[in-house]
Amino acid sequence: MKNRIAELDYLKAVFILLMIVFHLAYIGDKYPYAKSLVYTFHMPAFLIISGYVMNIAKGVRPFLRSMGWIFVPYAVMETGYVVMSALLPVRESVDHLTVSLWLDKLFLHPLGPYWYLHTLMLCGLTYLGVDKFLGRWNQTVSVWILLALCYAVLSVLGVLSLVNALYFMAGAVLKRTEVDFRSFFTPSFWAVVPVVWLACDEANLNKGTLSGVAMTYLVVSLLLAVFRHLPERIKHPMNYIGSHTFILLVFSPVFTMAVKPLVKVFAFDATGMMFLLVSLFICVLGSFGIAWCLDRLHLSRFFWGKSRML
Repeated sequence: MKNRIAELDYLKAVFILLMIVFHLAYIGDKYPYAKSLVYTFHMPAFLIISGYVMNIAKGVRPFLRSMGWIFVPYAVMETGYVVMSALLPVRESVDHLTVSLWLDKLFLHPLGPYWYLHTLMLCGLTYLGVDKFLGRWNQTVSVWILLALCYAVLSVLGVLSLVNALYFMAGAVLKRTEVDFRSFFTPSFWAVVPVVWLACDEANLNKGTLSGVAMTYLVVSLLLAVFRHLPERIKHPMNYIGSHTFILLVFSPVFTMAVKPLVKVFAFDATGMMFLLVSLFICVLGSFGIAWCLDRLHLSRFFWGKSRML
């Protein structure tokens, strides 16, 4: 853990918790404006961080191995999600479950919340491919031009969102040019002023626009300013969650579906905050609980590619 950047783990924790909150259908429907606001910056920021921390310099084999151990849990959970979508009355339902449909969802057009892992693998493998293809002509500008073109082609083919890929590439650019993340995103409480100003107009709540890019930058800067003043009793659990976001990305969708009956239990609370807090707790604890069970049963090596995840 000594090589980890505490600020990045903290940011990842904030964004993964926001992701879980607004994957609760009841909360998203009850607070659509808040959902639009959060969706403007939380996954773009997550993708920037992902591009920043992705290390293609460790060699082709180690990199492909790391991608492979992202694919295994992705494939297992995406398959489960597709099957459940065919059996349960969910929003992204599947009418007829076939092998061709399953392969399409697994490799080309993922269904549900696992799109991020699909995007991460596709962006990472393309980045590595471009880097190795250029070889000794591998100059910084050439890499970014060719990489952007490759992402554009994948976008035209419908297997990758160009906006998401460019956010990922922005993080990779920061890393490759050796710009410190914490210097580029200058911590400032003053960032709250333009954030509020932008948030007042719903037209600005679009990650694919300049206002969306500005919102992402400003929110990260604001959160970094907050981080400096957090007590250790808050920093420690947040950093722990942030260093294990893969677990929450993989398992939290199981619990966001499982907690739906709690809506009736907390019907007395018109704000939905009781449902939100209890559901968030269940999603986080349940996800870590599954990871702990995999560790205890010595199954993590087959699921994550390592003997212990926690």
